Amino acid sequence: MSNFSNAIPLDKIRYNEQGLVPAIAQDHLDGTVLMLAWMNRESLEKTLATGETWYWSRSRQEFWHKGETSGYIQKVRSIRYDCDSDALLVTVEQVGDIACHTGERSCFHQLEEGKIAPPADTLSDLFAVIEHRRDHPNETSYTCKLLAGGDNKILKKIGEESAEVVMACKDDVKEEIAGEVADLFYHTLVALAYHKVSLRDVYRKLEERKR
Repeated sequence: MSNFSNAIPLDKIRYNEQGLVPAIAQDHLDGTVLMLAWMNRESLEKTLATGETWYWSRSRQEFWHKGETSGYIQKVRSIRYDCDSDALLVTVEQVGDIACHTGERSCFHQLEEGKIAPPADTLSDLFAVIEHRRDHPNETSYTCKLLAGGDNKILKKIGEESAEVVMACKDDVKEEIAGEVADLFYHTLVALAYHKVSLRDVYRKLEERKR
């Protein structure tokens, strides 16, 4: 049975002449677009009933239970339809963090110059830059200097930025609060990268706080 509450008016969805509607799968933690597939009314019904994504394969002309053979299933968190009712946005918990048949996290991982991590939320994108600086040091980079200084340098900055957040909040100046919190977020991300803790693990902890 489905483990999510989502009422989709099946009769309101505008399927194309083949009886299909595009379905975009999006990671529920950081918003990464994982893949684009197609659903018909019956596969949408299966998705709603089971809480896992079912698509319609146009090439094989058959239902496709995502992850049935690979184990990388998609547990549905929510389903939305757009303003024209002719496209679906399915937020999912992607088991194994792999959605693409190539083994990549997302099907949208290619640019002309090569492979690149798909865009996600601002913190995830920034964290990817920090990890890249960690793995490819550049002596002119402030981030690399922090990482080279280790815990002593990084934790000192986190302490300083935490105090500045407190002072900005006491002054109640919104722009200063935003700036100081941004600095605290950044230096905390550096600490995560230094200790090789995944930001997605932090997101999972935040998910637990919602319960």
